[in-house]
Amino acid sequence: MEIKNINIKNILYTTDLSDTALKAFSYAASLSCAYGAKLTILHVIEGSFSPEEMLSELLTEEQWKNFKERNIDQAKESLSGKSKAHLLMHEGICQFTENVQANEETKPFTTDEVLVLYGDEPVSKIIETSKERNSDLIVMGTHGRKGLFGDIGSTTRAVLRKSKIPVLAVRLDE
Repeated sequence: MEIKNINIKNILYTTDLSDTALKAFSYAASLSCAYGAKLTILHVIEGSFSPEEMLSELLTEEQWKNFKERNIDQAKESLSGKSKAHLLMHEGICQFTENVQANEETKPFTTDEVLVLYGDEPVSKIIETSKERNSDLIVMGTHGRKGLFGDIGSTTRAVLRKSKIPVLAVRLDE
């Protein structure tokens, strides 16, 4: 049997911002560093939810305070609910990656793009995005929050079944 050299150039990391997804981010960032691969971050917004609640857990207390003080809510009042949620999630995820990259213990990784998409079918969006971005690997958590991605266990299983590329499913330590 011939062992092929694995060359990972593009990693798609999917997140629902749960603890499991944050743990999976460690794997995605480490693999990005090890392979010199670009890291695309994907968050799929499904249904209605409160981005403020999720982002407050993702950012430091001071960053969350600054985030709110910049009057993001007031500035975006004129936007539709979807546009507002999209912009808030995108900015919050970008701030999170900057926090991780600023940590002295973190090995450097390259974030190619942060995508926040809408869709009732997160699995389809994940598979579609992996193809569009020429991803070599999908990294995701195995269980997350019910309601945002639905049952993330079933989402992960569906991605594992439908993906033509390898999927790293990261489980949260119990």
